[in-house]
Amino acid sequence: TGHELGHKKEAFDRWMAKLVLAVVGYGHFFIEHNKGHHRDVATPDDPATSRMGENIYSFATREIPGAFKRAWELEEVRLERSGKSVWSLDNEILQPLIITVALYSALLSFFGPIMLIFLPIQMAFGWWQLTSANYIEHYGLLREKLPNGKYEHQKPYHSWNSNHIMSNLILFHLQRHSDH
Repeated sequence: TGHELGHKKEAFDRWMAKLVLAVVGYGHFFIEHNKGHHRDVATPDDPATSRMGENIYSFATREIPGAFKRAWELEEVRLERSGKSVWSLDNEILQPLIITVALYSALLSFFGPIMLIFLPIQMAFGWWQLTSANYIEHYGLLREKLPNGKYEHQKPYHSWNSNHIMSNLILFHLQRHSDH
């Protein structure tokens, strides 16, 4: 849901994406996916594109830190152009992070230390779901590098798609990945 809301143009929907991703402490996905992955998909520059022969565990150890690093770099550039500090509240990585910290603090206060078991589990589960989707959706696909050094434009065949009705309904058409 956070993935799909992050593609919307309305400010409310985009804030809802940040909120949904903040629940699992993965707010940087909002920036990295829309501004990094969409630009570099199916190229060696994209940490969210799995490589031919790469298993999901190797991919996860490359993708998760790589995605956060790229999201931070993208936000740093965007804020620098606006004359703002990367540590300002305009940072769209810090916004969901603040929500995550506030939410987890409230849950710890209300339910006690038992949450130290459950919060990391639900966090890891959320991260794994997004990582698994990234792994499958572009596995082994590469865009051709043109003589001018740029990559060919993205085409539907740079994403793996599935047209099964039930899985598309359950996952908000995530399997029609090249459509977004």
